Order: sequence, then structure tokens, then C-alpha cells
Amino acid sequence: MAKLKHISTYLGYFLLLIALGWLKPASALTFDLPQNGDSVIGHMQLTQAMEGDTFSTIGRRYDVGYFELVEANPSLDPNQLTTGTLVVIPTRFILPNVPRKGIIVNLAELRLYYYPPNSNKVITFPVGIGREGDGTLLGPTKVLRKVVNPVWSPTPQILAEDAKNKVAVPRSVPPGPDNPLGAYALFFHPTYLIHGTNDYTSIGRRSSAGCVHLLPEDIEAIFDQVKAGTPVNIISSAYKAGWLNGELYLEAHVPLQEDQTSPYVDMTMLKNIISTAAQSQPDSQINWTHAKKIANDQNGIPQIIGTLPTPILATESLPTTVDLTNSPIQQAGLSNSANNNFTNATN
Repeated sequence: MAKLKHISTYLGYFLLLIALGWLKPASALTFDLPQNGDSVIGHMQLTQAMEGDTFSTIGRRYDVGYFELVEANPSLDPNQLTTGTLVVIPTRFILPNVPRKGIIVNLAELRLYYYPPNSNKVITFPVGIGREGDGTLLGPTKVLRKVVNPVWSPTPQILAEDAKNKVAVPRSVPPGPDNPLGAYALFFHPTYLIHGTNDYTSIGRRSSAGCVHLLPEDIEAIFDQVKAGTPVNIISSAYKAGWLNGELYLEAHVPLQEDQTSPYVDMTMLKNIISTAAQSQPDSQINWTHAKKIANDQNGIPQIIGTLPTPILATESLPTTVDLTNSPIQQAGLSNSANNNFTNATN
């Protein structure tokens, strides 16, 4: 009976959000590029866990990574979700503050952005990246070559590690279901690739020897579009700031272990990132206290930290006050709920 009451309460919040007009159908993670200097895309979603769900199965269903779900749902056990549990799906993003061209991989975010040529679109996917000690290479490069049905061969680092652990590793794995590279590979370095995977649970984690993993369906979706010579830029930015409709947003993730110089928020870096974003609107009013809280929470969800003196109104107007005290949304650590554009991600 208590379980039914729990689920009924969550469904009640769904109905409330629907009535307020906050919920819209879920869509694929392909977005129109924002205009007028804006850089926030997507919308937040909510779903209920089905029987047997884990963060990995939900992540594959909604094209989000394991650790993105961990950040957005800190109170939930990733591997033991009760049927009906409400799960926040973090599918709103601030575009990285680098040229919007080719492929951008943000390691701290565990996410890839692809800007198709001659298009006003951006496509984004979760990725698996190099483990600590086997980090993915940073910096600008390009797609050197493309391979269908690649053969996997162990790197010298893998051979050394496996010899140390007395593990026998094959010298090669042919194309097929056991191949860790999946069916498609984009070489951005002689030994580092953007490729598929035969283990979907590796997505959204530090799970590789330096390569960038995509879900099989994701690498397939862009493989034909990406040509040899396509620019690739690999960055590591735990904080991102950007505008949408006259409001300044901040998105904060847990930095990579090797980027953490202190257990505290790097306020110098945070101020630089926010100030850089605010340069286009010098009259903007920034709530630095709220910005620091978002940076501390590190839930990966873009939240408002500043406005213009006269905000540009969005196409849709939302109610100014709604009591969501003790709601699943508030329990997930989300402030300014009306501005987070939650969407019903029904299955």
C-alpha cells in the first residue's frame, strides 16, 4: 500500500506539470542551434523506472550517460531502482564555449557534440573516456581515417597492464559481437579512436584505455556524415556558462580526478568562465552565491544565475509561483524549477 501511495504521489506531480504546460514530448538529442548568441539547448525530462532498470539501461533509452544520471539523481542507487521511481533525465545542455565546428568532446562532461557541416543543427551523445592514468588526449586534431568493422589490437599500455596482472589478452579481435571497437571507428590519432562498443554499460564512465566510446547506434548515426579531415577538439571543462532568452545559465559537473587541485570549488576558474559568458551582456546581474552553490552541487543541470535588467521574454510564459515543496524535483536538488523546462519522458 505504501508503495502504491509513493507511485501515486509521483504520478500526481506528473499531472501537475502537465496541467501547467511544462511537459512536452521527448525528442532525439538533435537540436537546432540557438540564435542571438544563446547557447542553451534541450530540455529536462522525467521518467519512471521500469522493472529491472538501472542507470545504464535508462541511459541507453534516453541517450544519456551513466555518470550524468548519477550527478542528476544523487539520492538514487544506480543499480537498484524500485519500479516507479522517478528519475531525472538531464537532457538540457550548455554548448561548450569553443568554435562550433566538427566534433567537440568534453571529457569532464562525458559528452560529445557534433556540428554537421552546412547545417543549423547540433547532435550530442554520451561517451565513455579514458580511465585515470590512461587519459584521453586533449587538444585540437582531426579525423585521420574511417574504418568499418575494425580489428581490435591491444595497445602497449594494455599489454603491460595485463602482463602485470597476469591476464592473458588476445593479440587481436576480429569484427563481431566480441570486438570492443564495435562496427565503426574514427581515428583522430594513430592509436586513439572514436568508436562504438560491445558494452553499453561503459558509456558515461571512465572505461577505456584512452579512446572515446559511443553507443553502437550513436556512432552509426554520424559515421557516414563525418568525413576524413573533420575537426576534432577534445576539452575538459567541468563548468559551462551560457545565455538563453536573456537569462544566464551555469552548468557544473564533477571535474576529472586529475583536474582536481583542491576539494573546494576553483572560484578563479568559475569566475573566469562566468565573466567570459557575461561579456556579451555587460549589464547582466549575476547571483554569485547561487553560482557557487551550483558549482558545489555539481549535478550537471543548467540553472539560472543571472539576468538582464530587462529580460527577453521566452515564447512561452510559465506560472510565476507553484508550490513544489518536498516534490521529487526539489529532492533532486533543482532550484528555479519553473525555469528548468522539465519534460515527461514516458516510455
